[in-house]
Amino acid sequence: MTAQVDYLVVVFTATSGASGELLGSDEKELVQLVWQLVDVKNKKLGKVSELLIKTDLSDLTEEKEEEDVVEESVEEENGSRADFAYTATSLESALNMFHLQLTNEVNSAGAGTSVCLCTDGQLHIRQVIHPEAASKNILVPECFYSFFDLRKEFKKHFPTSDLKALDVPTMAESLSITVDVPAMWDSSATMDLSAKLPAEVAVQQVQIMASIVLALLSEPFCHTFSSQERVSEKFETGTCSKMEKVGDNTVIRARGLPWQSSDQDIARFFRGLNIAKGGAALCLNAQGRRNGEALVRFVSEEHRDLALQRHKHHMGNRYIEVYKATGEDFLKIAGGTSNEVAIFLSREDQIIVRMRGLPFTATHEQVLAFFSPGEGLKETCPVSGGKDGILFVRYPDGRPTGDAFVLFACEEHAQCALRKHKEILGRRYIELFKSTAAEVQQVLNRYSSAPLIPIAPAPLVSVLPTVSLLPPPGGIRDCLRLRGLPYTASIEDILTFLGEFTHDIRPHGVHMVLNQQGRPSGDCFIQMTSAERALQASQRLHKHVMSSQRGSNSRYVEVFPCSTEEMGLVLMGSSLSHTLTHTHARTRSGTGLSPPPCKSRRLSPPSYSFAPAPPVLPTEAAAALYPPMGQVLLTPRPLPPGHAYYPASAQLYMNYTAYYPSPPGSPTTVGFFPSPSSLTSLSSPGGLVRMPGLTYNSNGVKELINAVQGYQYAPEDALMHAHGPVHTHDPAGTLLTQPKEWVCI
Repeated sequence: MTAQVDYLVVVFTATSGASGELLGSDEKELVQLVWQLVDVKNKKLGKVSELLIKTDLSDLTEEKEEEDVVEESVEEENGSRADFAYTATSLESALNMFHLQLTNEVNSAGAGTSVCLCTDGQLHIRQVIHPEAASKNILVPECFYSFFDLRKEFKKHFPTSDLKALDVPTMAESLSITVDVPAMWDSSATMDLSAKLPAEVAVQQVQIMASIVLALLSEPFCHTFSSQERVSEKFETGTCSKMEKVGDNTVIRARGLPWQSSDQDIARFFRGLNIAKGGAALCLNAQGRRNGEALVRFVSEEHRDLALQRHKHHMGNRYIEVYKATGEDFLKIAGGTSNEVAIFLSREDQIIVRMRGLPFTATHEQVLAFFSPGEGLKETCPVSGGKDGILFVRYPDGRPTGDAFVLFACEEHAQCALRKHKEILGRRYIELFKSTAAEVQQVLNRYSSAPLIPIAPAPLVSVLPTVSLLPPPGGIRDCLRLRGLPYTASIEDILTFLGEFTHDIRPHGVHMVLNQQGRPSGDCFIQMTSAERALQASQRLHKHVMSSQRGSNSRYVEVFPCSTEEMGLVLMGSSLSHTLTHTHARTRSGTGLSPPPCKSRRLSPPSYSFAPAPPVLPTEAAAALYPPMGQVLLTPRPLPPGHAYYPASAQLYMNYTAYYPSPPGSPTTVGFFPSPSSLTSLSSPGGLVRMPGLTYNSNGVKELINAVQGYQYAPEDALMHAHGPVHTHDPAGTLLTQPKEWVCI
């Protein structure tokens, strides 16, 4: 609450587009600004002033012409009822002229100095003046950051009135105000709100609003104008706890943001509306990069509804889509529980910069040295708070992720730091981005959350009998698992790493494991000719360094022996049962199957119990229909939902369900050794692959050969059509013969 002001300035705006309740929703420019001064103490009215903004007059350059454009007499106006009329050539000059004329009028009245604007609703200030000024980078005068909403002031004396249904004629009728001017425009009778408002109506509206203000100030109401509406001048950053309650009616989702936009850019887009402290949260994709979406929390439902009217407004050259969202959505992105993050973000007026791609061995001292000025350079970008201004992002087990956040005291230091983008720290180049408090919370939440998959996948085949998926204790470990490969490593790099053991690889025995995006996961399985050679290779090559020909990075690689069945389990997306592990009195140490590359050392929950599904087929029939698990090495197919694999309350840790094997390779297929003659003249009959549903606009044989690249087939293998030879214009029913080594399901 504030004291009664000395003067009220009744203000009305009009744009070149929609009017009424749609005012400002179409991004049209301000073309008319009308105001009248009201002396609150003496209950007197001042002169009506009108300001027209005509951008087509901006080409006038002579001083005489400029003076003629600044002020015009009322008689020269076409039917204008204003006492004074002015013309400006831009929004900036119009706002400055309004402030200047208003200051002169108040000083000449001499009854006080405190002034506040008064408008019919929120749209004139929040949806017209502030958004256009923000898009044009115009500094708005101080008087436009506070105002009285005449509808809310009227409702204090007429509480039964619907705030959204109120307008100037309705309020005037309720107060029994007799208007001297004829009724030229009735908003309730206007059907097309998208039509441009007639120029004469704005002056009439201001005169009626001034009469309403005098009626509220007089008996019997004796109203006091003391509750001002405030427009936030600056967006405040802050933290949000996951335990905080966020209403569903205060959050929106903005989509289509430029990837380099920040929370300040979002606040600028919604200028005029009050965003809650720390209420702008940029969303990240699965790779930790911004996906062009943001969740914004406003201080009230009224501001949220006004934000929805900015749907498809522009930020630069891009239009932004605005939709409703929930408080739960906002807390998932911006909510946090870490005390370390809360302390890190507790420093206000700090600029946050995100570092990505750090060496896993990076220390606070190395980061401070990275931002220290080099020899001969005068630019400085000191980290605010020294070591306390650096936050490393880590996994729950303490391993570094390669990300960090750094605080800087001012924008100048932050911009100096961002100029070090892609400079080298150690042996890696570092990516730098301007970040936000919500992004810090989101990144920390992503890496620190325990379960990455809320529910378990459906069983592999729901009709199979209930048999143990754990390989028997006596399985022959004639395979190798390589873990921690460089992501740029190729099959040639793997064969070079194996050295003399390359001769012991079976044909098509190299299986690169790919993630869902088709990129290397850092894992590889190799089938060896014997268990003895696999054991020797693991003992000799374990934790040796592998280099990649396609990249300068090199990493040490872990090498484990494993069995064909264990390899098949991983490539088929299965996981080992913790209960069955104890049944067989085995541990996973030395199997090479744990920990998974993305999460905890456990591949399954610590304990669970559930009733086994009744078998649909007898065990003997299932064994005859389905091959052993070790032979099933291709990409798992999507399966229909079946019975629950784990109880819903159990925490499931990341396993290999998101990983797929690449086409198998071997020294013979990549050119390391000449192909044995036994492989080119197979004695066993070839298999047959059917490829239904091929596109009719394909290149026929050429595309089929490319599709099976990486698999070896005999030269005499032929492409056949179901009803004759293959034609390039009709390859939809193609059959391809294949050697026996190809395994398909």
